[in-house]
Amino acid sequence: MSDRLKALADAGVSIWLDDLSRERIETGNLADLVKEKSVVGVTTNPTIFAGAIANGERYDDQVRALVADDVDVDRVIFALTTEDVRNACDVMRPVFEATPADGRVSIEVEPGLAHDTAGTIAAAQELWQAVDRPNALIKIPATTEGLAAITAAISQGISVNVTLIFGIERYRAVMDAYLTGLEQARDSGLDLGRIESVASFFVSRVDSEIDKRLEAIGSDEALGLRGQAAVANARLAYAAYEEVLASERWQLLAGADANPQRPLWASTGVKNPDYSDTMYVTDLVVPGTVNTMPEKTMDAFADHGQLEGDRVTGTAAAAQGVFDALEAVGIDFPDVLDLLEREGVSKFQDSWSELVETVTRQMEKAKA
Repeated sequence: MSDRLKALADAGVSIWLDDLSRERIETGNLADLVKEKSVVGVTTNPTIFAGAIANGERYDDQVRALVADDVDVDRVIFALTTEDVRNACDVMRPVFEATPADGRVSIEVEPGLAHDTAGTIAAAQELWQAVDRPNALIKIPATTEGLAAITAAISQGISVNVTLIFGIERYRAVMDAYLTGLEQARDSGLDLGRIESVASFFVSRVDSEIDKRLEAIGSDEALGLRGQAAVANARLAYAAYEEVLASERWQLLAGADANPQRPLWASTGVKNPDYSDTMYVTDLVVPGTVNTMPEKTMDAFADHGQLEGDRVTGTAAAAQGVFDALEAVGIDFPDVLDLLEREGVSKFQDSWSELVETVTRQMEKAKA
């Protein structure tokens, strides 16, 4: 087992793999990652599935069978992806039984529903029923329309991974949506202890966009602020999370066995080669959080990552200072957040189109 990754896990950070394929499941690779790299969860997205299906013969028999039954491409995607997530949930089941907050596998509602509340609720229900595993998480985007869907899903006992969170105010709205869903579930008599949620706060994309703007400004003050915004933003998010945990509203729910909606640091692969390739792991260590990593980042931390203790608790004032400095040099952060959300939804939709194209090609090959 990697000593550095084990130390990270021992520091209270749950390590989730941002990847999945049928090959990982069937060869035992996923189970090996649990033992060797302290992996205790899995996240997926359409791009991950597109890559797995395009490069994996292990899907061919199922595709042929579905084509023979005259199933359309959307239902083929649904069948392939829910089977992978169901089987991954089974691989992760021992982790889940030992630590129910972990051992989780996420599957995303179709990105085209990002601005469709009713459609998202229906999709979440269908995915939850199809995967049919208590350790699944249904990914719902944190768009304005997604907030009501989050509440509805939680109120029905569906565990949720809220994705595409970039800013603090939207994050507060996500936490409110979760608490409202828990309150509705409690009032309906559901067991709150069986409901789990994480809030996926995106990291690297914040630096990518703000660094670009700082370089356009070009002053020494602006250039000196590069590579600071993303971590500062996540640290402010954690401070907001602590406020919620200290609230009377949360304490009442905790008394009814509710689980906290843990912050999950997403998009932790470092885009800028000038930065440490493990900075979004090292700088965001704090107990009770999740860090979902592509395997490349996981391997980098296993090789040379530094564990320097809790780098988040008590840092809100310094983090706010970063944003004060960014505003002083001319960065319009609300505009950055608006752009990142629009781009995030668009990228997810493009990924879905890529998945549709990939599966369509596999279906055509099956017909030949």
